[in-house]
Amino acid sequence: MRVAVVGAGVSGLTATKCCLDEGLEPTCFEQSQDIGGLWRYTEHIEAARPSLYPSVISNTSKEMSAFSDFPYPEDFPVFLPNAKLLDYLRRYAEHFGLRRHMKFGTTVVSIRKRPDFATTGQWDVVTEAGGKQTSHVFDALMVCSGNFSEPSLPLHCFPGIERFRGQYFHSQQYKHPDVFQGKRVLVVGLGNSGVDIAVEASRVAAKVTICTSRGAWLLTRVFDHGYPWDMVYNTRFMSLIRNNLPRLLSWRLINYKVNQRFNHENYGLQPEKSCLVREPVLSDDLPSYILTGRITIKPGVKEFKDNSVVFHNCPKEEPIDIVVFCTGYDVSFPFLEEADVKVENKHASLYKYVFPTHLQKPTLAVLGLIKPLGGIMPVIELQARWVTRVFKGLCQLPPQSVMEKEVNEKKKNKVKWFGLSFDEVLKTEWLAYMDTLASFIGVKPNVLGLLCRDPQLALTIFFGPCTPYQYRLGGPGCWEGARQAILTQWDRTLKPTRTRVPAGSHSSFPSLLAVVGFLLLLAAEQGLALSHNYVWITLTRMQQGED
Repeated sequence: MRVAVVGAGVSGLTATKCCLDEGLEPTCFEQSQDIGGLWRYTEHIEAARPSLYPSVISNTSKEMSAFSDFPYPEDFPVFLPNAKLLDYLRRYAEHFGLRRHMKFGTTVVSIRKRPDFATTGQWDVVTEAGGKQTSHVFDALMVCSGNFSEPSLPLHCFPGIERFRGQYFHSQQYKHPDVFQGKRVLVVGLGNSGVDIAVEASRVAAKVTICTSRGAWLLTRVFDHGYPWDMVYNTRFMSLIRNNLPRLLSWRLINYKVNQRFNHENYGLQPEKSCLVREPVLSDDLPSYILTGRITIKPGVKEFKDNSVVFHNCPKEEPIDIVVFCTGYDVSFPFLEEADVKVENKHASLYKYVFPTHLQKPTLAVLGLIKPLGGIMPVIELQARWVTRVFKGLCQLPPQSVMEKEVNEKKKNKVKWFGLSFDEVLKTEWLAYMDTLASFIGVKPNVLGLLCRDPQLALTIFFGPCTPYQYRLGGPGCWEGARQAILTQWDRTLKPTRTRVPAGSHSSFPSLLAVVGFLLLLAAEQGLALSHNYVWITLTRMQQGED
């Protein structure tokens, strides 16, 4: 079975590898000259290709964002600069022999269903390389082109921008802070890129302002007791607590937790509707930069003037020289027919964020079009493992009516809880989503079964971080190194930070007992917060009854 893979970034690499694992014949088309996608930094901006700035560091730790059968080298830092992450992707490609299946400098021009698609599920693919177009026939397609190529710049939402005399650009165009030297800078948007750019700009600019209409919760990479945030937050134990509490109580606990470090309201960051789930921002610097006056937080833009801006609820004009719009990206598939992947309200309607629901044959899949609160790489890898087994007929999709009903209900629920924006519609619960895909494949770890056979491993899986190696313990694609990778995950996490500790002085990772104890203490702390909030809610209701 011949499979076309579009793009050689994170999604394209693991898609190619999963095809090989299942005995399929992949051909990966990449329009640039190398692998890496978003994570391959270039000084210049290439058309229709993601672009990042050189200081970008991953928001998820290496153990939580590794491919499930290929751990990061133990000496790599816990959170990875983009050059290190690209190095990892190159090692992955070399280890599994992926480059021989890739065609670089090749653009996918068009993809169309063949006339006999209803019976064969085949596709006509036209590519272009060196000015010459070539036609191919493939049995299946994996679209791995990502969602950071087409910047969204909704200037119509900003009255007066047409008369603004200063400079403005989308965050995709940002590379170095030199452009802000001595300038008064406005950053529109409180996402991860917006905060990163504002922090860098504040070191050279005369003044930096971030404006946000809805605020955001702020997390730091360095979490409780110095551990990486996602290794504490994304555990099966903590997920069980979060998902079995009433939604209101669950999010009151999270509000309590995120405000422990600093009160978001005092810093102008409090979300407008704190009971709604919003994507948090990862920044270790923003609070201190606000405290020292290097960055100011303002509400949304009301109007631009010639050399200034007016914010909502702020009558005074603020002089501005440069505006950076950190307003996200649009999703588009220019090489596909619109009817094959339906995009509306900047959202592609896909079953489990992967499969179009209306095709007669399930031979088209989109990877990576999702935003979980956790590492994206293991999520995409599970998507690819599931997709290749669907292509082979080893996994079956539900009937079209069932898939469409789920997509519509999920979209309705997301609108209710997250709002209509593109980023929010794609949000999902990281661990629950991965477990769902793993169940389809038959690789979800059975913690209770392991408790009888291998209690040390079972307790580590349940109380410890949900590292991707858990999905290689058994079933299709199992990896003999998975157990050891799980039991040594804290070794690889702590080694690059404990550079002053003499070798052999003591264990380089917390014992299982220490990890379990730490998490139980965290749970107890949340239990106290739960009691606190329960009392608060009860008193509030009593007061409302009196009123």
